[in-house]
Amino acid sequence: MSAWTSPAAIEVENRLFRALAVLRVVVLVNAVGLTIYRAANFDPPAAALASALVMVAWTGFAVWAYAAPERRTALLVGADLAIALGLLLVTPLVKGPGFQASVPGFWVSGALLACAIHYRWIGGLLAGVALAAVDLGLRQEIDQSIYGNAFLLVIAGPVVGYLCESMQRMALERDEAERAAARAEERARLARAVHDGVLQVLALVQRRGGELGGDAAELGRLAGEQERELRSLIRGEQPGRRPAAGPARGMLDLAAALDELETGTVTVSGPATAVELPVHRAEEIVAATRAALDNVRRHVGEDARAWVLLQAFPDHVEVSVRDEGPGIPAGRVAEAEGDGRLGIAGSIRGRIHDLGGTAELITGRTGTEWELTVPRG
Repeated sequence: MSAWTSPAAIEVENRLFRALAVLRVVVLVNAVGLTIYRAANFDPPAAALASALVMVAWTGFAVWAYAAPERRTALLVGADLAIALGLLLVTPLVKGPGFQASVPGFWVSGALLACAIHYRWIGGLLAGVALAAVDLGLRQEIDQSIYGNAFLLVIAGPVVGYLCESMQRMALERDEAERAAARAEERARLARAVHDGVLQVLALVQRRGGELGGDAAELGRLAGEQERELRSLIRGEQPGRRPAAGPARGMLDLAAALDELETGTVTVSGPATAVELPVHRAEEIVAATRAALDNVRRHVGEDARAWVLLQAFPDHVEVSVRDEGPGIPAGRVAEAEGDGRLGIAGSIRGRIHDLGGTAELITGRTGTEWELTVPRG
């Protein structure tokens, strides 16, 4: 199915042909009225009645025929244009070679616009050129008014055709956007279900496997790999991540930036959609998180496991960095600051406090955890 035969494009064409049906009636009333008024110019006068009947009959048939998309064939559009051209061609025969006004007059606009709507700008251009050429070719004298009418025929066709094509393209884009939104909503729903179920189970298996050791540790490692791959798959499908376009200008996806910190020993968890923050704010949070992970490697071990969890709220974000090391002895942080080692004070707490947030350290024999809370902006 081509773009022009899609339901969205057909619906645009339907609306335009309904509007054209109204226009056909209006120009018919004008043409019939002028024909009756100028009946004395016809030779024989009965030709005026015959011409009026042709226009009335064809207008009624065209309004009916164009109402259904399956009847809008090349034969119908061609016949519409042929009748308009035919009424122009018989004008010298029924009104004499020195006629001032053609028999159909503005009635030919119905055929012109039908070509433009159905075949877009190229159809409108060809129909306009054909009608203008025939009209000018029959004239013995061409004044400014006659030239202006012919020029309008040539211009109106492609303009209306181009507008029709533009409206159809916009309708197609709107439909595609609606389908994409529906797909995104369904993916988000599935992502939430997976995140709340499968990912948490895999994370638990990974953690317990590491605690049990042996074959269970290998099982835990495999569970961790599958968790990371599944999480990446879910995030990669989410429209909020916008991998092609990227975040809005001046914003950074904090979730995607934290994902880059994930390694074989560091597990990063977060929302399945983008968490956009001002660039500086997001970069400082990532830097503080990286400093916390550096402390894990330095003081617990290069192979120490660590977990990073991002939670997004309407007014703030929370990042927790947890390990399962022996914890930090009481007074050790203050002692390090007194010795001039400002890793915790500057790299973590300092950064977060500068952002108007809080950095809480929880430590004990079961490990150490940083809770970083930062306003969105």
